[in-house]
Amino acid sequence: MIKNWFKNLGPGPLLAAAFIGPGTITMCTIAGVSFGYALLWAMVISIIVTIVLQEMAARLGIITQKGLSEVIRTEIKSPVFKTFIVVLILSAIVIGNAAYEAGNISGAVLGLEAILVNPSLNLFGVTFKSFSLIIGALAFVLLYIGNYKVIERALITLVILMSLAFLTCAILTKPNVLDILKGAFIPKFPENGLLIIVGLIGTTVVPYNLFLHASLVKEKWQKISDLRIARKDTFVAVVLGGLVSMCIIISASAIQGESVSSAADLAKGLEPLFGSFSKYVLAIGLFAAGITSAITAPLAAAYVASGCLGWSSNLKSIKFRCVWMFILVLGVAFSSTNIKPIQIIKFAQVANGILLPVIAVILIYIMNKTSVLGKYKNNTKQNILGFLILGITILLSAVALGKVFL
Repeated sequence: MIKNWFKNLGPGPLLAAAFIGPGTITMCTIAGVSFGYALLWAMVISIIVTIVLQEMAARLGIITQKGLSEVIRTEIKSPVFKTFIVVLILSAIVIGNAAYEAGNISGAVLGLEAILVNPSLNLFGVTFKSFSLIIGALAFVLLYIGNYKVIERALITLVILMSLAFLTCAILTKPNVLDILKGAFIPKFPENGLLIIVGLIGTTVVPYNLFLHASLVKEKWQKISDLRIARKDTFVAVVLGGLVSMCIIISASAIQGESVSSAADLAKGLEPLFGSFSKYVLAIGLFAAGITSAITAPLAAAYVASGCLGWSSNLKSIKFRCVWMFILVLGVAFSSTNIKPIQIIKFAQVANGILLPVIAVILIYIMNKTSVLGKYKNNTKQNILGFLILGITILLSAVALGKVFL
């Protein structure tokens, strides 16, 4: 039975790999330290929202055998609006992922630095952190092989490792199960908690995951009959990813101190409470989370660019490889030299803030087109959920833009 489950396992775990990155870990850590279990319900909402949107993306990919950006390019008829959407998508996903890639690699480096010394390397008068170069090289090899099954298996292994690490950490804290259930199913809005609530949802409902998922499902499944398996794969993976995030919140709740503001601080904070074992477990989880995101971010950018510009989305095509190489090299350079591309990150936040509700609207519009999906278009229940989620994405965007401009 386990063998069959692994055989039918699709790109779902890659979604978990993509949205559980250093940013998610940091946000969950702050939520746990600041508010204990009180904001676990925000993760439950995040899981529901993500399942609904990702199911739409998976259904679109399987039925049309096209990526989301390809469908958008062919279905939007107005040249002006199409140009605006394509530029917005490329700005948010390609440029955005280039800016965020440094954070993904840095997250993996932090995991290693919690248990190992990071030697520096001097090349041409520039000092590089060795761990950043090693992680970049590992991601490069996996992506350059250009075999979907190899990438999938590597990421599934890392996701399992990450899940076990954070689950072990949460268990070590010996949490009160009743308090966890209250936090998960009874919404509370503590003072100064609104931005954290929005942040928890925002780090889970990731725009580029919609593009990545629609592109990856067609690599795995080509038959309409596979839709049932794809839905199960999406549900299991998103719930697993959400539970991992909740485990991080639970782990962080064991520490009460304002000095804890990142996953690295969490690793240090858990050590005196639960011994050095907890530090090593969390370091492994942080490393796995960082490196999985460091692989999926360039991959998503390559799929998006290929779909928007009409290129081949073959993993071994030159243009496809050039995009992910560009993202990865920038990420390694920024991470290993401690350069912080603040203006690029701000630009990416603005672009992503605008993109999320726009893509939600376009996705719902496309999912209702009989000419695209036939009898597999959205039903009434899916549309009601879709429009409720649209309201949430508008709120997320408003807060994200407010953080940049205020």
